[in-house]
Amino acid sequence: MNAQITVETLRVCALHALAYCPRLFYLEEVEELYTQNQSVFEGRRLHAELDRTEDGEWEDLFLTDETLGLRGRVDALRTRDGHLIPYEHKKGRSHRDAQKQPQAWESDRLQILAYCCLLETVAQHPIREGRIRYHGDNALVKVPFDENGRAEVKAAVELARTLRESPERPPIAENERLCQNCSLAIVCLPEETRFFQDATHPPSRLFPKDDDRQIVHVLEPGTRVGRTGEQLKITRRDRSVETLAVRQTSQVVLHSFSQISTQALHLCASQDIGVHWISGGGRYVGSFDGRRGSVQRRCQQYAALSQPDMCLNLARRLVACRGRGQRQFLMRCQRNLNGTRDAISASVKQMKLLLKQVEEARSLAQLLGLEGNLAALYFQGLARTISSKASPELQFDGRNRRPPKDRFNTLLGFGYGLLLKDVMNAILAVGLEPALGFYHQPRTQAPPLALDLMEIFRVSLVDMTVLASVNRGQWDVTADFDPRGNGVWLSDRGRRKFVELYERRKGESWKHPVLGYSLTYRRLLELEVRLLEKEWLGEGDGFARLVVR
Repeated sequence: MNAQITVETLRVCALHALAYCPRLFYLEEVEELYTQNQSVFEGRRLHAELDRTEDGEWEDLFLTDETLGLRGRVDALRTRDGHLIPYEHKKGRSHRDAQKQPQAWESDRLQILAYCCLLETVAQHPIREGRIRYHGDNALVKVPFDENGRAEVKAAVELARTLRESPERPPIAENERLCQNCSLAIVCLPEETRFFQDATHPPSRLFPKDDDRQIVHVLEPGTRVGRTGEQLKITRRDRSVETLAVRQTSQVVLHSFSQISTQALHLCASQDIGVHWISGGGRYVGSFDGRRGSVQRRCQQYAALSQPDMCLNLARRLVACRGRGQRQFLMRCQRNLNGTRDAISASVKQMKLLLKQVEEARSLAQLLGLEGNLAALYFQGLARTISSKASPELQFDGRNRRPPKDRFNTLLGFGYGLLLKDVMNAILAVGLEPALGFYHQPRTQAPPLALDLMEIFRVSLVDMTVLASVNRGQWDVTADFDPRGNGVWLSDRGRRKFVELYERRKGESWKHPVLGYSLTYRRLLELEVRLLEKEWLGEGDGFARLVVR
């Protein structure tokens, strides 16, 4: 008995991406990265409107053929003078030649030729042409189909198969204008790559300004997150049920002993909504990993981070970034102090000497020692930046944890737990492997890569937020905290207050010191993960450049 061999077919729309940009094809078809911009949504609306017409002529047709190695759904099929003609509908405008006559864009042309090939093979009927309707300028372009067209499609399929087997991404497009309308520009970062290759090239920001979806923190124990249709349903004790539209939600954060149903998890996974767990004491517990694909990228990550020189170089930059940020923050605080200025000045001077040694470190063990010394000096200085008007219960004399012994350390610990959660969310959204880090070693508390990346944002997102709130008198030392035994935790009220302060801080903008454009911290977290990936792809030098000014 002969075994039946199933041939993997290629989507026709993948050929469209290939003709537009081979790198776009690779990102979608090999790394399985998909995103949607305004153009994608407008195209979907156009096809939905065509589907609703009642004249019976606009009927799509799904075609597949293993011999050609193609599959796809043609937008419409018509018969004219006994000949079958496939149609494609595009929301945009047609290309214009020198005589201002409408022409098909190259990627659209290859797509309709592929549909002609499919239709001719499946229907066993000769096809003479395909047609493309550009609704942006109401132009109908006829694309002849002949032997040259068949050969062109065959060559494109062969190139696509070759790229599928390649372990490396193709280079960014030479034509910069293609990147302006590409839905995966936020993944590819072509302008940033051009800038790193040529510093005289001013990067125009293609990375989106902000993610305006809400992060839902479920703080009350016993609360249950479920699903009703395409909405999340939150049921709290003694309160009315709350529903949330999934398209308006970016994360669900479950604190303490709140719960989420399997149905809600499925919905969150399908909509790329991050789901994370935080303990009642503010410790990061874990995240739901709903990634699909990205295996190729994680293989590249493993290959790169298995190289000691690569890890050491990245670790040096990471420790220097955190140390410079800590030192700059102390120097900023120093300007507003009087009596303790000299004590902070001593810490700042010693940190400067240690930072010079970081640049010359020859091992991760040496870096760990230097980082520990920098942190000790930093927290020694940070303790002296607390206002004398702040409550004595909010003063502290150094970093402590597990459990935190004072209220200031309680605030820092809770903030670091939220930050670790957000870094994990960014890592999973980008598609990297959190367990493969370059500086921190594997341990049970958290994945190494997340511990690595959060070092960049500790000062700007947590330390500055905590110190400002303490000096402004925003904390009630009795109502906002819960001392128990040898430790201090935040009360329910305190946790709600901290979450509000932290999320507000993430909504503030920061101008990237290298790229020169401003992003909210919400976006900077994801951008930093993508810049890290560019390091081992050989496409950038922008990782760990975010230093507090």
